[in-house]
Amino acid sequence: MKRTYFTLDEANAMLPLVKAELEKLQSIKREFAEKYEQLRQLKAYHREYGIVSEEGDPYFTLECEMDFLQVEGNTILLSFELKGVQLKDLDTGLIDFPALLNGEEVLLCWRQGEERVEHYHGLYDGFAGRKRLNEEG
Repeated sequence: MKRTYFTLDEANAMLPLVKAELEKLQSIKREFAEKYEQLRQLKAYHREYGIVSEEGDPYFTLECEMDFLQVEGNTILLSFELKGVQLKDLDTGLIDFPALLNGEEVLLCWRQGEERVEHYHGLYDGFAGRKRLNEEG
C-alpha cells in the first residue's frame, strides 16, 4: 500500500470524520463490554442453577449482537487504515497522521478533546515525545 502523508491542513480537515468514527468505535467498545458481561453472567447463572434450555441456544442473541459489534468495529478500523490515519489509543482517543516535516517523516499527533492538530512527534518517540508544531527541533 502506498504511504499516505498528510499536510497539517489535510489532517485538520479530516478531524470531523475522524472524531465521529473514533466516538463510534468507543461506543462499540463500551457496548461490546456490556454485552460480554451480560453473557458471562447468564452463563454463570445457568451453570450455577443447572439450567438447560430446551428452546435453542439461550446465548444466541447476545453472541450475534457481539459478532455484529465486532464486524462494525473492524469496519471502522479498516476505514482508518484506508485513509492512512493511525489509531494509537482508543481509550484516550490518540490519533496520528503520517507527515513530512522539513523532509523528515513524523507523525502529526491529535488527542480527543483537542480543537486542532497542533503537535507532532518522531516515528518512534510516541506521545511522550510530542512537540508543538512551532517548536521544531
